[in-house]
Amino acid sequence: MANKLFLLGTGPQCGKTIAAFGIIDYLQRQGHKVAFYRPIISYTPHGSDEILTRLIGRYKPSFTYEDAYAYTLAEVRELINDGKESHVYDTILGKCKRLEETHDFVVCIGSDFFNRDMMLEFEVNTQIAADLGAPALVVVKGSVRNGEDLSASARGTIRDLRAAAVEVIGCALSWSRLSADAAKKFKEELRNAPEEQRTPNVFVLPENADASSNADASIAYLNANMDVAAFVKAVQEHTMTVVTPKMFEFALMERAKKHKMRIVLPEGEDDRILLAAADVAARKVADIIILGDEGAVKKRLGELNLTFDGTIINPRTYAKFDEYAAAYFEARKSKGITMEQAKETMLDASYFGTMMVWKDDADGMVSGARNTTAHTITPAFQFVKMKPGITTVSSIFLMCMKDRVLAMGDCAVNPNPTPEQLAAIAVSSAQTARIFGVEPRVAMLSYSTGTSGKGPDVDAVAEATKLAQAMAPDLPIDGPLQYDAAIDPVVAKTKLPNSKVAGKATVFIFPDLNTGNNTYKAVQRAANAVAVGPILQGLNKPVNDLSRGCLVPDVINTIAITAVQAQAEKGLI
Repeated sequence: MANKLFLLGTGPQCGKTIAAFGIIDYLQRQGHKVAFYRPIISYTPHGSDEILTRLIGRYKPSFTYEDAYAYTLAEVRELINDGKESHVYDTILGKCKRLEETHDFVVCIGSDFFNRDMMLEFEVNTQIAADLGAPALVVVKGSVRNGEDLSASARGTIRDLRAAAVEVIGCALSWSRLSADAAKKFKEELRNAPEEQRTPNVFVLPENADASSNADASIAYLNANMDVAAFVKAVQEHTMTVVTPKMFEFALMERAKKHKMRIVLPEGEDDRILLAAADVAARKVADIIILGDEGAVKKRLGELNLTFDGTIINPRTYAKFDEYAAAYFEARKSKGITMEQAKETMLDASYFGTMMVWKDDADGMVSGARNTTAHTITPAFQFVKMKPGITTVSSIFLMCMKDRVLAMGDCAVNPNPTPEQLAAIAVSSAQTARIFGVEPRVAMLSYSTGTSGKGPDVDAVAEATKLAQAMAPDLPIDGPLQYDAAIDPVVAKTKLPNSKVAGKATVFIFPDLNTGNNTYKAVQRAANAVAVGPILQGLNKPVNDLSRGCLVPDVINTIAITAVQAQAEKGLI
């Protein structure tokens, strides 16, 4: 159910204000607590935005003028030029989220196109509409008489917006000079256009010089030419299907904040870790524990001009060091380890951090910026161990595509899994995907679909599919499936038409590590996707591995992922 709407204009003075007043007025009369929000306002000589000033003057909301917008267009341009585009969208989403928390409905109003760089402005508005997860009403200025040109332009705009992951729910042609027959044809062409250009709610608003003169005139004009009640009902009943990378990352951070977890970072000597730790702590995403020499860590934080609101622990001087060493000795004495060896091992930050998690002095660990995968996860295998009933530790990547999130596994741990291991990976991957909001439909991948191919590799995937279905009978799991049949509905109709998974898979299980690792990287590069992971699954407590080539945003995302996993382990989500 959509509880917000984005009014997206295609040029200056196109009629967004009229639509805003009419829709807000209707919602208020229906008893809704309505907020209005302008992500970007235009600079004015008086220092205030005309639309916001008029809306606040009429409706006198509980929120302030500053709450109702994020940036001026000049500020956005400067921040994007400085490489701070992600910060821009984080702030815009955050301010909208605050309004959503205290209101039934938020009407978002795009910027005004009064500046010279209209292309940049349209691109920014488009990205904001997609990332806010709001269905969009496109408002097109129709003050020309040629209906064919207007129709082609509107359909092209809808196509471009849909390609950018904006869910267009309607189109309003304002200031129209079309005849009644031409207006009827305009509506029919948009309602019956090819799917990518089509929208069911089309309105033609005839030219009226008095319509924007004041709020009452705007409301009367919209009500006379648009079935506002039916349109609002369509918005409220609309189910959003698009999830952009920024939407996913923002939702991930918000979920982590709800129940702050303690995440230990063993690699305090790495600048990327320090930068990520300071950012996460400042945003209150998690309580961060950095391992390292306290003096050296603080000195480097200062050199990086970072303020760190967290904990720094030196394993050598930590009060529980002897307790940790004794616990490791007990866990490994059957392997011939001595107490002296246990103490030496506990001086290793990776082992020490894992012990903190095992002893409940931390809720999760993130490592691997400098350590190998083996060095990160071996301690977890030795004493954190696997969940009851789990026989295989594996991994998934969450692939944030342009308009959806997919899960892909195993891409990091098991080189040549047996059918039994593949089945376990499939079930674990489905469970992990669900934790992060991905409804699992599991495709067991092979070079053959259904029974079309033969050979030991296909047979292994077929066996793994049957085992996974038996392990989790309520999960939609199918295979063997080729990747195109798993993801493309058109191909699926030809290759496996009766499958509940083919054509709409969300979880992709690869037959081996060679295939999985190469495929996720190919998808990441070819589709410009954001790859979050690897996320380890199957352990009793969350321990996650970073790539040694990771960037600061990768570390931040992995910390948040680990925090959410820890929440799930504790039954908090």
